[in-house]
Amino acid sequence: MTIRELLDHGRRMLAGGSTRALEAELLLCRAIAADRTRLYACPEDPVPESQCETFFSLLQRRLEGEPVAYLTGTREFWSLPLKVTRDVLIPRPETELLVETALESIPADAEWRIADLGTGSGAVALALASERPRCEVHATESSQAALSVARRNAGNLQLQSRIFFHLGSWLEPLEGKFQVIVSNPPYVASNDSHLEEGDCRFEPRQALTPGSDGMAAIRHIAEETRNYLAQGGMLAFEHGHDQGHSARRLLAQLAYDDVITLRDLAGLERVTRGTWNG
Repeated sequence: MTIRELLDHGRRMLAGGSTRALEAELLLCRAIAADRTRLYACPEDPVPESQCETFFSLLQRRLEGEPVAYLTGTREFWSLPLKVTRDVLIPRPETELLVETALESIPADAEWRIADLGTGSGAVALALASERPRCEVHATESSQAALSVARRNAGNLQLQSRIFFHLGSWLEPLEGKFQVIVSNPPYVASNDSHLEEGDCRFEPRQALTPGSDGMAAIRHIAEETRNYLAQGGMLAFEHGHDQGHSARRLLAQLAYDDVITLRDLAGLERVTRGTWNG
């Protein structure tokens, strides 16, 4: 079969609009180890049978719900190409708001210490390191497998010299003070039906839920971060769209100042930040 024939076949199998058409292209690129340019530049090129079978297998797995990011092994975040595996949460566009929030408080020439708690694929830490090259970025992760993915991404992006990776839970492996601490912790309650829908079915459960209390990890981070923030330092974290009020109340109770919640592009409350002047 040719590239054109395979692409047409994939689009028919994944029928459902432009998003599914793009998915067919991405899966074909993965199967034939090529970029999307080749699909359109060489549509009549024949494809070896082994690669055709790989493509058919990828299509079937997608029809069964497996995320495209896991099938291709890649996902873009902050315009950075990242490797992803089933050991890490798939980076989501709304998490870029966490990066934006942090960057707004960090001067372009700052030589600050920044920490990313529960780094997963390294998405947030790598984005910050790419934008603030003079800063010292520390990334913690309790999963050795996830940390290996983050290290690999740092190496692929040639950012390994700007980030210190630490194996351990949240702040536990860190020392000293930081001007900015960010986190995208698990915040979905374990009884939430969304955990059995879409991509969540395939992602590591510990990266999605802290247990029956969706605020448990956020609460722990907010309490402990007070011991690690420099005077005037900022904590910012992602949370569920219905947790903004709880997040603001928590930070206020813990004596953080300038507490505010920001909305994502969908207009949903997504990131809460506060300043520590204790």
